Amino acid sequence: MTRWKVRPEGSNWGDFGEQDQNGRLNLITAETIREAAKEIQTGERFCLSLPLDLPGGNLLNAGRFPPEIRPTLRNGKANASYALSNDFPDFTDVISDDAVLIHMQYSSQWDGLSHVGHEFDVMGTGQTEKVYYNGFKAGQDIRGPEDEGGMYAHALGIETMAAKAVQGRGVLIDLYSRYRNDPVSVGYDDLMSIMEEDDILVEPGDMVCLHTGFAQLIVDMKGQPDAHRLHHSCATLNGRDVKLLNWITDSGLSTLIADNYAVETYPSHKGDGCCAALPLHEHCLFKLGIHLGELWHLTPLALWLKENGRSRFFLTAPPLRLPGAVGSPANAIATV
Repeated sequence: MTRWKVRPEGSNWGDFGEQDQNGRLNLITAETIREAAKEIQTGERFCLSLPLDLPGGNLLNAGRFPPEIRPTLRNGKANASYALSNDFPDFTDVISDDAVLIHMQYSSQWDGLSHVGHEFDVMGTGQTEKVYYNGFKAGQDIRGPEDEGGMYAHALGIETMAAKAVQGRGVLIDLYSRYRNDPVSVGYDDLMSIMEEDDILVEPGDMVCLHTGFAQLIVDMKGQPDAHRLHHSCATLNGRDVKLLNWITDSGLSTLIADNYAVETYPSHKGDGCCAALPLHEHCLFKLGIHLGELWHLTPLALWLKENGRSRFFLTAPPLRLPGAVGSPANAIATV
């Protein structure tokens, strides 16, 4: 039985199959991987992840906190530099073993397709339901703590993305070179102007990375962020710009990544009537199945690419293969 009879306007629901949970990752094929590998010319590598304890505190998002590392227990004691001679006098081993409480989208991250859904009339009855990409349903496929079994994404979990072994061609668009730390909301016309000026081409399957300088600003704050600077710095995309959303659809990009907090301007520009608070998230995660990467550390890569007259590179960026999670830390690597 189909989960939906009416799909959202501008969506691709069903185009990759009724049960599809990968969205535009389907555009990364064996052929696009082979083409992407040609971007490896020097073998130099860049870690695109922030240290996972940055930005520091919870000023960027009040509900997300830095990781807490704790020792596991051995015989009721902390398993940290634990001497096995305590238990076996003839052994000389010293053991440390830890556990971590981590907010999955605190630092450099991937948004899973189960991260943002919408209230939409998928059956055409006049009654909205809480649904996600390709019609997967809240309370049934994506469950919360009040549902049977507790919080767990039985569909669209981040492990589905991990299983795709995410690799491909990355394309970097450098917004920072034009806007520096100004809090500009960038629309289609400005984005196309930058791409034309820098001779940037985005092809189907490409993973597009937007360098705004925001993650570098976080690094420079050294774990002591300033609230005003966090919320009033660097470029974001104008998610209300219909031409920009159409370009995202038509370009064939497979993922959209930025070094800022949400990729898009938030709070968003005022919409008409009842609308999404996060229109670009709605367009990408909900309608098209485009995973979003946020808070990636792109500045060192951007500087190298600029110095070498390039915008393309080979990108390896799988999330954690944690079944049921709706997002994940990203420990992406760019190889040039």
